[in-house]
Amino acid sequence: MAPLAAPFAAADPAERIIVALDGMDPDQALAFAIGLPKLRWVKVGLELYAAGGPVVVQQLHDQGKQVFLDLKFHDIPATMAGACRSAARLGAQLITVHACAGSEALRAAQESAQESAGVAGLPAPTLLAVTVLTSWDPARFAAELKITEPLANYVPQLAQLAAQAGIGGCVCSPLEVAQLRADHPVPFHLVTPGIRPAGVALGDQQRVLTPAQAISAGSSQMVIGRPITAAPDPAAAFAACCAEVGAALA
Repeated sequence: MAPLAAPFAAADPAERIIVALDGMDPDQALAFAIGLPKLRWVKVGLELYAAGGPVVVQQLHDQGKQVFLDLKFHDIPATMAGACRSAARLGAQLITVHACAGSEALRAAQESAQESAGVAGLPAPTLLAVTVLTSWDPARFAAELKITEPLANYVPQLAQLAAQAGIGGCVCSPLEVAQLRADHPVPFHLVTPGIRPAGVALGDQQRVLTPAQAISAGSSQMVIGRPITAAPDPAAAFAACCAEVGAALA
């Protein structure tokens, strides 16, 4: 497989798009992925992983897809290290951990993932620290979690914590990617969910941009789910997103 640095310079827009297989059972996910030959990256989240377990990750990997394993590990250092050790053996190339687990847990997770992939003869995965979930809006974030720090300050603090712990990138809202890219140049990997092509309903996302806007702001890769997977013609929807990304890259 190509090294993870490739998406930063890839001329092929498909390298920049990770399609979220949320809401699918394992058979549906495998059929969907193989039905889009130009699809390079897929996201396996909690729902699909709970239904299919490690096998579905390995099956997608065997199809030639590159897997973003989005389980958002958050636990004590030893447990996070063990989880990332197992995830790396599956061949996942992007693995999420919560930045708020703290520097000790982040370092343990990073070291274990790299060691495990090396033993298995696989490319070392890139760990991505989750800063603040894109479903939070600023007012509710402050009111419910009693965190007085504005999101505009809180997200960069978590990203800096992750970078100092050796984590290779972050998951962040597209509205925060420009600031994080200014603070953390390439090869720091910025993956942005909450992407909605123009004219598509926001759903449960609050802080969103279009694919072209996200690329222009400095996103390495973007996660797009229902605008592609729930479209009447998913292949056409994927092609349209690729075209929008390609125009932004030109």
